[in-house]
Formats: sequence, structure tokens, C-alpha cells
Amino acid sequence: MQRRKVLGLAGAGAAGVAAVGAGALALTHRDPELTASETSTDAAGAIAFYGAKQGGIVTPAQDRLHFCAFDVITDDKAALVDMLQDWTAAAARMTQGQDAGTFGAVGGSLEAPPDDTGEALGLPAAGLTLTIGFGPTLFRNAQGKDRFGIAAKRPAALADLPSFPRDTLEAAISGGDIGVQACAHDPQVAVHAIRNLARIGMGKVSVRWSQLGFGRTSSTSRTQATPRNLFGFKDGTRNLKAEDTPLLDEHLWVQPGDGPDWMTGGSYLVTRKIRMLVETWDRSPLAEQQTIIGRDKGEGAPLTGRLEHDEPDFAARDGEDQPVIPVDSHLRLAHPDQNGGARLLRRGYNFVDGSDGLGRLNAGLFFMAYQRNPHKQFVPVQNSLAKQDALNEYIRHVSSGLFACPPGLLAADDYWGRALFA
Repeated sequence: MQRRKVLGLAGAGAAGVAAVGAGALALTHRDPELTASETSTDAAGAIAFYGAKQGGIVTPAQDRLHFCAFDVITDDKAALVDMLQDWTAAAARMTQGQDAGTFGAVGGSLEAPPDDTGEALGLPAAGLTLTIGFGPTLFRNAQGKDRFGIAAKRPAALADLPSFPRDTLEAAISGGDIGVQACAHDPQVAVHAIRNLARIGMGKVSVRWSQLGFGRTSSTSRTQATPRNLFGFKDGTRNLKAEDTPLLDEHLWVQPGDGPDWMTGGSYLVTRKIRMLVETWDRSPLAEQQTIIGRDKGEGAPLTGRLEHDEPDFAARDGEDQPVIPVDSHLRLAHPDQNGGARLLRRGYNFVDGSDGLGRLNAGLFFMAYQRNPHKQFVPVQNSLAKQDALNEYIRHVSSGLFACPPGLLAADDYWGRALFA
């Protein structure tokens, strides 16, 4: 690693102790034994960048999202590694509320471009996390070329997702060589982070597609209440939580022997942009909405219960000897009991991308789910939903992505992707 990178990373890892005091060090290094809920901060504070796991997975879900998929436009492995080192140094700084570069937006030469874009000046860290993942096409591109000599390191779990019934995917907003998830409590902080990574990567990567999100649709900690999606229903009631350590080891984190060593301790991210036909949904009777979902709209309880977290009784029958929770309801089809126990950690967000030109909102859910193996977890669940879910009348899947997210970085001399590219 070049000396300037070591200095940059070390400076970010120590949070400029000489300049801001030794207390900052506690923010930039996370004890690997602590859970995300024990290392989280308030909405204005910083979340540790260094630790055994990447931030932004079991971190209590923030309010805002900017997700970006990048295409790598260089075939020079050294140039790509150089960029990943620069990205890591910038990420370590930005998650602590600092400028992306050592000189910042206003501290450098007047004759040179600033090494930070400046729109986050004066803003706190706002709980920013940056999470990176590598897509299937980084290992072999669309022409089958192994540009960087890493094809043999592609995990089996990173095999392309199958086509699902009813998919209407748009290639321009699907896939990507590298995915970066920026979550924060301030949308400007999240956008600033992605913008600066794109600036640093100019000439080596280009933005393939990106997505803004608001109003998280899942809780990743028991300290958080269950939020609602744009259909007005509580979403992610049964989501995996940061406090569920044994379940996380079983369903979320890649274990030794699952695949290549560079992914042990990491996780796989599936993204799906789901257009929600809100105008059609809004004209549907309440009883029909609840039957489609399988839950009460107010409390969020299953139709066989009173409280949100009551276990659904799939055997219960009504007076006409029909299942109280219909066989094509979203709750039944997505439930782990109907999918061999498969569970996911969801971190989805609502989106409204203006209108569609036909007098309708272009709105919906940007679904994100982390798991140990997408082909054993997401794929069977989505197959079931795509074939039978009554909700399909009101939704369209228009984008899809799959990314291998390695474990976290333990020290300031490490960088994103080092174990993969070494």
C-alpha cells in the first residue's frame, strides 16, 4: 500500500487524535465483541467504521438511504485497488463527520479542485454507515472476461439470481460490479457520501444506477418500532434483529466452510426495486387489503391474533371452513414456516421517484435483504411469492441486484476488498 494511503487511513482510524482529542478514537473502532445496538449513537452521532462486521447491516436502521451501483470501467487491477484504498480512507473519515479528503472542501489550494464536495459542511455524522458489496460481473464481465484475475474467488452463493415469474426488470437499473449502501439520519449526509465516492472513482468506475430512500421499512434492532410501508401496513415484523446472535450466525453471517475465506463473516445483499401501484391499492376496501396482507392494518396483528407479534395460526378456519389467513396472503407465503425456516435481515426503504408521466406516483419499496446464502433464503421465498402472492396485482419488480459484502475492517491499514484482491 502506498504511504499516502497508510497515512490517510491511519488518520481516519485515529480520527485525528492530535487535532480533536483521544475521545474520538472510541467512535472509529468498534469492539468486535459488541453488538450493533451497543455501539449505536443518537441521530447526530457517529457510528464506528472499524469492526469485525461492516456497519449498515445490523446497525439500527437509519432514516435515509442512498444506494449506488457502480460499473468498473478500467481493466487495470492496480488502478481498481488504488481506488478502493482511497474509498476506504474517505469512508472512514465521512462516517465520523469529517470531510472526504484530508484537505477538505475549503482547506486546499485555490488552484486545485477541493477533495470534498462541501455540501455536508457543518452537518454532523448523522449516523452515517457505508457498506460495500461486490457483484457477480466484477468476477467475470458480460463477455465472460476475468479482468482482474479473481474469477476463481467468486463464491457459489454469488451465482446469478434466477428469473422469477412476473419480473419486469430493467437492465439499466439492475446489477452492477460494486454496490455501496449509504444510510444516515440526514439525506444530505448520505448523498454527500455517495457523491464523493463517485468523484474519487472517476475514470475507474461510473455510476450504473442509484436509489434514494426514506422512511425505513424494517427494524434491525429491538430498540426500534416496526415502521410502515407505502401501503400503510407495518413492514418487517418478523425481521432478524441485531440482538438475535444465534439466529444471525445461522441466517445472516457467512460461516467458515460456506465458501471462499474472504467472505467468512460477511453477508450477501439482494436488492429489489418494487414499484407499488398505490392508486389502485388506495381504491381497494380495507377488508380486502387486510386479507391480501394477512394482517390487521392498525395493530399489525396476524388475522388470527390481537397483537403485532402474535404467532399466526395458519390452521385456523373461519365459519365457511376457509383459512382465516388466506393461502395466497403475503404473510403466509413469506413466513419462515412456509419456506423451510428461511429468514432474512431486511433493510428496505420507501421511495417516491416523481411521477410516471401517466398521472401516477412512481413510488414503492426499495427492498434490501442480507443473508448467509441468497439461493437458500431469498430465492425460495421470492419464488413462492412470485407464483402465488395476492399482492402481485399491486406491485411490479423493476430492478434487481446481488452483492457479496465482505466482513469489516479491523485496522486502519486495511481496505475494502483487500482479501479478495490480494
